[in-house]
Amino acid sequence: MILRARQFEFAFPRPAIIMGIVNVTPDSFSDGGRFLETNAAIEHALKLIEEGAEIIDIGGESTRPNAVPVSEAEELRRVIPVLEGLVPRAKALVSIDTYKPVVAREALKAGAGMVNDIAASRTGLEMWQSVAETQAAYVVMHMQGTPQTMQLNPAYRDVRKEVAAFFEDRMHRLDEAGISPEQIILDAGIGFGKRPMHNLELLAGLRDFTAFGRPLLIGVSRKSFLGAAAGGGTEARLGAGLACSCWAVQEGVAILRTHDVKETVQAIRMTEEILKAGVR
Repeated sequence: MILRARQFEFAFPRPAIIMGIVNVTPDSFSDGGRFLETNAAIEHALKLIEEGAEIIDIGGESTRPNAVPVSEAEELRRVIPVLEGLVPRAKALVSIDTYKPVVAREALKAGAGMVNDIAASRTGLEMWQSVAETQAAYVVMHMQGTPQTMQLNPAYRDVRKEVAAFFEDRMHRLDEAGISPEQIILDAGIGFGKRPMHNLELLAGLRDFTAFGRPLLIGVSRKSFLGAAAGGGTEARLGAGLACSCWAVQEGVAILRTHDVKETVQAIRMTEEILKAGVR
C-alpha cells in the first residue's frame, strides 16, 4: 500500500506515522492561544518533528463542539504565514486542517502536501479539484452534522456499518473527481458527531476499515470521551489516549494524530516491538 502526498511517498507496511497537531487558534479545547503567534507555531511544529512527528497538521479554526466559525480571511491570516515559514524548514509532510476550499487551495500553494478535511461529506467539487490538481494527500473524515451541531443528538443504527458505507461512497466520488486512491487516508472521526459508546464501538471495529486498502488515521488526543471511559477528568486523558493509540496500531491503523508526540512515539514504538516479537 502506497500513500502519495505531492513529493512525499510512504510505503506500507511500515512503522506507524505520528501526526503532530499545531492549532493556530485562540479557542481550541486543549491548547487554544498557545501557538496563535506565527513564530510560536513554527517553533512548536519543529519541536514536534524533533520528537518524531512525520506529519504536522496546521489548523486555523477550532472544530471542537460548539466552536464559533471563523471567516476565510481570518483563517488564511492565521495559517498562511505559518505554512510559508515552516515548509522550507520542515523535514516532514505539512498538512492543512481545513474544510474551506479556498483555505485549502491557498495552503497548497504555500507548500502544504495534505488536506485534512472534517467536512468530506460535502457534495461540491471545489475542494476535491484542488487536491486532484496538486496530487496532495486527502484525509476523508466522517462527521455527523457540523461542529456546531454534531454533539446535540448523534444517532446511528450501526455506527461501524454507516461509517464504512460513507468511506465506500467517498472513495467512489473521489475517484470520479480525479483523486487517486493512493492520495486517500480514511478517518472514522472519533468524537465528531458520536456519543462515547459510538467512539468505543468504532475503536473496537477499526480492523474492519482496513478492508478498503487505504491508510487509516485516528485522532483521539485529549478528547472528552477518554476521561469518561477511564473514570477521570482531563487528567485521565493522556494515558487513556495512549491506550487507544496502542490498540489502534495493533488493529492496523497507520497514522496517529496527537498533541502529545513524544509520549505517543514512545508508546507506539513499544507496541510495535511487542507485535514484531509475536510473529518471530
